[in-house]
Amino acid sequence: MRGSEYTELMSLVEVVRQRSFRKAARQLGLTPSALSHTIRALEQRMQVRLLNRTTRSLSPTEAGSLLLERIAPAFDEIAAAVASARRLQDHPTGVVRLNVPGVAAHVVLAPLLPLFARAYPDIRLEVTIEDGLVDIVESGFDAGIRPGQRLQRDMIALRLTPDLRTAVVCAPAYLQARAAPKTPHDLAAHACLMYRWKESGRVYPWPLGRTGEAVDIQFDGTMSSNDLGMIMATCLAGGGIACLARELVAPYLASGQLVSLLEDWCQSSPGFFLYYPSRQTSAAVRAFIDFMKAHTG
Repeated sequence: MRGSEYTELMSLVEVVRQRSFRKAARQLGLTPSALSHTIRALEQRMQVRLLNRTTRSLSPTEAGSLLLERIAPAFDEIAAAVASARRLQDHPTGVVRLNVPGVAAHVVLAPLLPLFARAYPDIRLEVTIEDGLVDIVESGFDAGIRPGQRLQRDMIALRLTPDLRTAVVCAPAYLQARAAPKTPHDLAAHACLMYRWKESGRVYPWPLGRTGEAVDIQFDGTMSSNDLGMIMATCLAGGGIACLARELVAPYLASGQLVSLLEDWCQSSPGFFLYYPSRQTSAAVRAFIDFMKAHTG
């Protein structure tokens, strides 16, 4: 249906409801003469008379009544749908689908979820934990969280955290039978627990170095996994040394379950960003974006 046809039919519905061209014109924001011209154009296009008009009365013809019987409920449905969409802007509801790496899920997202749920009880979050790169548009996600250097192109990005601090850690039990490494080069003699990217198969290079002294050490470690949870569990059990975000291991360092190594050599890594494909988002997605903007950064 063309826009002019929609306008003509909507005008017919309003004229019959108001039983007056003048009142209907006021409701539609038109002049009575413009409204009269619109109805004549509809009758000419349909080649049938739709209204009986006198100086004192107005009523639909048989053809007009038949047409109105079918289209009036449809216009009511459209009006109700528009009103519902407008209410969503004031009271967001629906589903927000997120793709998030494990570290961001634990460090950034999880602490804020209770507060978000209280603020927006009618929004449901569906969080997929995935450390590999994902095309969020193709995969049906509304937004994602990734480190700055791994953002997809042509995305709108919102910084959530400063650069992350790196920590090289192990359980005290691991050091009972061996000396702690003093330099990154000593790691070659240790059981290192490495993260391996699922999509490329490459091992994550530990960002180690200090002022005036670059470190370029390539090693596969004694165990690698694409699951940070497994690396963390193995590290806590005394199975080796891991390089993880300090924000992730901070509770274990505080409790003594892990100890920090090579602190002078630990460098920062890029912080996390929330990213999404378009500013034309649903009210629920916009509410989530605005919430994260207000509570992070």
